[in-house]
Amino acid sequence: METSKVYFTNLRTTPGNDLLTKLEKLIRRAGIGNIDFDGKFTAIKIHFGEPGNLAYIRPNYAARVVDVIRSLGGKPFLTDANTLYSGGRSNAVDHLHAAMENGFNRISAKCDVIIADGVKGTDFRELPIENGKYCKTAKVGTAIVDSDIIIALSHFKGHEQTGFGGALKNLGMGSASVGGKLELHSSSQPMIDLQNCIGCRICEKYCRHDAVKVVDKKAVIDYDKCVGCGQCVAVCQKSAAVIKDYDTSDVLNSKIAEYAYAVVNGKPSFHISFIMNVSPNCDCWGHNDAAIVPDLGILASTDPVALDCACADLVKAAPTLSANAISDKDHAHGEGCGCGHHHHHKGEDKFRLVHPDTNWEAGVEYGEKIGLGCREYELIKV
Repeated sequence: METSKVYFTNLRTTPGNDLLTKLEKLIRRAGIGNIDFDGKFTAIKIHFGEPGNLAYIRPNYAARVVDVIRSLGGKPFLTDANTLYSGGRSNAVDHLHAAMENGFNRISAKCDVIIADGVKGTDFRELPIENGKYCKTAKVGTAIVDSDIIIALSHFKGHEQTGFGGALKNLGMGSASVGGKLELHSSSQPMIDLQNCIGCRICEKYCRHDAVKVVDKKAVIDYDKCVGCGQCVAVCQKSAAVIKDYDTSDVLNSKIAEYAYAVVNGKPSFHISFIMNVSPNCDCWGHNDAAIVPDLGILASTDPVALDCACADLVKAAPTLSANAISDKDHAHGEGCGCGHHHHHKGEDKFRLVHPDTNWEAGVEYGEKIGLGCREYELIKV
């Protein structure tokens, strides 16, 4: 079976070898220089950070990648598509404001920011998905479609519907126009476990589509309004808002893989992931909960499937931190030996511990099946 190469650097530094220098060494060693950037428009796909969420990749890292691309003759720009929910990045005006507020500007990031799908999320192209099982075409932001090269800078973290968010989700979900995101979410509507629901109204408060109402002290979902964004699942503290079907996460992850395939198909691409501030939920929330594992490092590869697998394996092997979503679950369920000490969960799937109804493996398995990459990899330390 084919094996891809994934390059890794830890976060230890010495005088003259700071993290930005290590990042540049990493991506050059991983083969970014093998891409012909000369005069090519290069989309750097990155999440600019929802206002209030501080787990996004620092613009300093983006700036160093921009420097490298320019040194190779490329014309880089930072980009992301608007969100489905009505938060701080649902239109280009607010989205640009959020990006600038978080430091993604010409001074800090050293290049321009272009919102991929326009002012209202309607500027997109439909790309064919060869042998697509779930989607025949992908609705992708025009700025990403028009680029010659795709560079994905991904923050690796948990996600309430997909298990984790990494390179595939950054490419697939992140590049989708508003209509594309709706298509991706269309089969992932949640349900309310009435036995667990206490009528606290937190889901009602945070549903941005007015799809959840508390009636007779129990939450009720109006499926005519629900877009399947999963915010009620993430915000519920009583495990009352849950994924409707066990295969929903599988389908969503598979759709994301199809969209990611469409984004990079026929173009040179390169992928960089940061295992830092590994919060349990999506960066689209206006807050970031405490990290579930320590900061581990930066990885790079030409294969996004292998990259996601390598990141997942590193998080799996790492110990958990205390005072976070996993330790809360441990205490709530009375797990452990009763000694009162923190249990580190080394070797366990941290994302399944936080979101037991998700299945991130479905995405990488399907991604491999459709030719997006391969799950087998060689980890090369830089």
